[in-house]
Amino acid sequence: MTDSTSKRRGSQMDSLEKMTNRSEQKSSRKFLKSLTQKQPQELLLVMGTGVSAAAAPGIPALRSWRGCLEAVLEAAEQLEVLHPGDVARFRRKVGKDRDLLVVAHDLIRKMSPRTGDTKPNFFQDCLMEVFDGLERHIQNPLVLQSVLSLMERGTMVLTTNYDNLLEIFGQQQNKPMESLDLKDKTKVLQWARGHVKYGVLHIHGLYTDPCGVVLDPSGYKDVTQDPEVMEVLQNLYRTKSFLFVGCGETLRDQIFQALFLYSVPDKVGLEHYMLVLKEGEDQFFKHQADMLLHGVKVVSFGASFDHFPGYVRDLAAQICRQRSPDADRVDSTTSLGNACQGCAKRKLEENGTEVSKQLRPSGLRHDTGYSDHPRDLLLNTSARLG
Repeated sequence: MTDSTSKRRGSQMDSLEKMTNRSEQKSSRKFLKSLTQKQPQELLLVMGTGVSAAAAPGIPALRSWRGCLEAVLEAAEQLEVLHPGDVARFRRKVGKDRDLLVVAHDLIRKMSPRTGDTKPNFFQDCLMEVFDGLERHIQNPLVLQSVLSLMERGTMVLTTNYDNLLEIFGQQQNKPMESLDLKDKTKVLQWARGHVKYGVLHIHGLYTDPCGVVLDPSGYKDVTQDPEVMEVLQNLYRTKSFLFVGCGETLRDQIFQALFLYSVPDKVGLEHYMLVLKEGEDQFFKHQADMLLHGVKVVSFGASFDHFPGYVRDLAAQICRQRSPDADRVDSTTSLGNACQGCAKRKLEENGTEVSKQLRPSGLRHDTGYSDHPRDLLLNTSARLG
């Protein structure tokens, strides 16, 4: 391990410890039991820009769509791939337009061939400039670690983000992370059927993809017009509880709508969840009532974005605490299996049967194999990063 890598991981651990201490101070926060009593494998987590912003606050492009577009325009200006007049015009649009997805779509078209084909284009080059060296910018990995802990227990993950911070962090902990996009039908079907445990589906594409990124459903005609793929994807919205984390207006995203919403008529009967910043009483409760019509329960993680990482960590701990109905069949080589062996060992000892000593993971609850104490999370993460 190089000195720079060691220092970076050490910095990550310091940040994780600070965030963990904050979450301990807010341990009295209440959670919806309809959410915390879900099994991890019953959830599909949708990651938005808030997750990336929490992990790498030093990159403005990760904080919001507006920040991303502003950074792309700056890169376009520096790389001289967009006329100065167009740069100025798009900067005005980014500053005043509310629907930034439309602005982004127009910008991609402007930076693409005049044939209307979105690939090749200069937009991707600008994104690569903006996201260069992402692994060096992970400062607060608490949210990423929380998402990874859910994935380890069966939660599926998709994202509207162009970045691959979660995959980078998971690979640092020796997890076989995979970045997927909608152009690979075979992989999408495997992921949707739960066969790619550490797969992250990027529905807008990935900035490193040479085929570029997509913001308009027309870019995925092969997907949206494929009945097999659409049935499998929309079945997820019917059978999984979607948990929107760090998302703003994902339900207004055209690609998300095309994939999951258009053919799911009975939205009120669904039960999905969205974590949001509570900026004002009236605005929050109106949003809560509006989203309930779509089967989405809106819950606040606090009145400040600083509360977001600790809230997600505590929520993940609550969900991971749930005992799986398949726990008795867990392989004994896993931490859950070891925990179950611990239960069996105590039973034998109670009956007066001598058993050989087995090391049980420190801090694990004997009924779940998962520690919900922040320090245990910190120790586990330290072991992986080391």
